[in-house]
Amino acid sequence: MDTLSYKTISANKETATKEWVVVDATDQVLGRLGAKVAKLLRGKYKPNFTPHVDCGDNVIIINADKVKLTGNKWTDRVYLRFTGYPGGQKQFSPADLVARPLGWEHLYRRVVKGMLPKNRLGAKLLGNLYVYAGSEHKHEAQNPKTIDINLLK
Repeated sequence: MDTLSYKTISANKETATKEWVVVDATDQVLGRLGAKVAKLLRGKYKPNFTPHVDCGDNVIIINADKVKLTGNKWTDRVYLRFTGYPGGQKQFSPADLVARPLGWEHLYRRVVKGMLPKNRLGAKLLGNLYVYAGSEHKHEAQNPKTIDINLLK
């Protein structure tokens, strides 16, 4: 019997091809952008995707302050955090979060973190995300390529 032999390619830390990509958040919806960025960080758009390995790209989000939230989510959505003390549950909206120092970065990290695996790999992948409110970033030395996020599924 003459058959072809196919081998499943499993990437590891040494064979993973990581790139740097720039994503422009201008006039994008926050949740949809976060889902696509999470897939980029995870490496799901690559043919050698391996679930247990960091084979995703390093993602730089620019113009983070020009993102949109549909409806009244700027004021009505509630994020919770707990201090660990009795009565220490704090709640805040995206508008409150953005008003703080480094607020845009915290908002994007909170959104994308919920779309990544809840384990050590997810925490490591979140470290590959860089968020900047303006159009300038400090990663020019890595020669990042600009991609259109609307062309991704």
